[in-house]
Amino acid sequence: MARPRLIVFDLDYTLWPFWVDSHHDPPFVKRSDGQVYDRHGQVVSFYPDVPWVLQRLHSEGYTLAVASRSCTPPEAHELCHLFDWDRYFTYKEIYPGSKVKHFGRFAMASGIPYEDMLFFDDEQRNITELRSIGVTCILVRDGVTESLIKEGLETFQLNRQQQR
Repeated sequence: MARPRLIVFDLDYTLWPFWVDSHHDPPFVKRSDGQVYDRHGQVVSFYPDVPWVLQRLHSEGYTLAVASRSCTPPEAHELCHLFDWDRYFTYKEIYPGSKVKHFGRFAMASGIPYEDMLFFDDEQRNITELRSIGVTCILVRDGVTESLIKEGLETFQLNRQQQR
């Protein structure tokens, strides 16, 4: 059974339901109730399945990464930290620019070829770009869910079988 050697997630509208650079105002703070709040006291949340999905994939030995075009990298990094997700991500490429550049850096840092990578993103343009270089991509419509992860792993297996 073929397994991706690197699973990569976009952030905005993939792991959380907002654009970090326009929907919430820093600074962010994690309060004693375990919730993260922005400057205005609004709860900053993520899609419900995300913590469980990240924990499960990590515990199953998958290497995880983040690729985000965010115009506010410090805030995106801060939220990953406050949500306690840093422990899951081996690689993070968070800055404006092409996702192809993000993945080029993943390939250089990890030695993992594009065809061994699985990517989840809500933007079709990123999916199209990365498919053209051999990355298996899954379009996210309403946040990452357990069933979407299953679909992604199955699609990756099918792609690998067709490459043989």
